[in-house]
Parts: sequence; structure tokens; C-alpha cells
Amino acid sequence: MTVALRVAPLILVGALLQVTALGDDRVVGAELNVLFLVVIAIGLLRGSTIGACAGFSGGLLVDVMTLDTMGVTALLLTLVGYWAGRYGETTGRGRRYAPPLAAFALTLLVGIAGAVLHFLLGDAVPAGDVLRPLIPTAILAAILVLPVRRLCRAVVGETVYLERARDVELV
Repeated sequence: MTVALRVAPLILVGALLQVTALGDDRVVGAELNVLFLVVIAIGLLRGSTIGACAGFSGGLLVDVMTLDTMGVTALLLTLVGYWAGRYGETTGRGRRYAPPLAAFALTLLVGIAGAVLHFLLGDAVPAGDVLRPLIPTAILAAILVLPVRRLCRAVVGETVYLERARDVELV
């Protein structure tokens, strides 16, 4: 079974949960974004290319379902999937702290990047609405990414990275 057929149901369920059940809900002042966590988990598990594709397709699906500004969520989640995948391929490979650290950092970066992108598009972006929930949202994402990653690993699997040869000798 190809990777796309394994990733697609995760993205679809994450987008549906995000739009229907968890739309504008807040937990202790933090916004819960399930699709964001699924894209991070897929990026960490399968790499930057699959993470970026999953982020784009999930973001475009959310943009179509919410009739929001087309492409904003798709662009942000594409960057999230790519960055999480690159981190998983390089620095975060085999590290236990990689998923929470990636979720925390990417939540902060995407929150600020999303506000800047909406500002550049001419939307009204009150600074208090962006900055106030950012830290609690990042902490919640860092906590919840571990069970989401475990679920995604059970469905998608993990890419096995081969170690490169460290020394080359001429005989």
C-alpha cells in the first residue's frame, strides 16, 4: 500500500475534526489544532516531501471547507510539513524530544507567520488576538503531539534512514 493511501485518511479525519468539532474551541485559553499536529507527525515520520504534500492537501481542504481566504492555510501547513520533515530527517532523527520541540516551535512560528500573511493580504489582525493565545497553544501542541504521533506511526509507519559512510579509504 502506498504512503499516499495511508496518509490521506489521516489528513481527511484531521481536517474534518478541525472544521466541525474543534472549530473555534479553546482549552484553557489555547486553540486546539488537530490537523496541524497530524501534519507535524507525518512530516517527522515520513520526511519533508510527504510532510509538505500532506500539509498542502490538508490546508487546501480546510480552506475549501471553511470558505476562508483560499490558500492561506494551505501555504502555512505546507511550510509546517516541510519544516517538520526536514527537522525529522536531520537534527531530530531518533531524539525523544523532537516531536514536542517541533510542535512548540512551529506553533509559535506559524502563529506569527499567519498574522503577517493576513496583514499583507489586507485583513484586520488585532495583535492581542494573535499573541495572547500563542504560548498556551504552543504548550498544548507540545503535549498533544506525542499521542497524535503515536497514532500516525501506527497508520503510516516510519521512514528508515540509512547511516552514511563516515570514512572513505582508497585502497
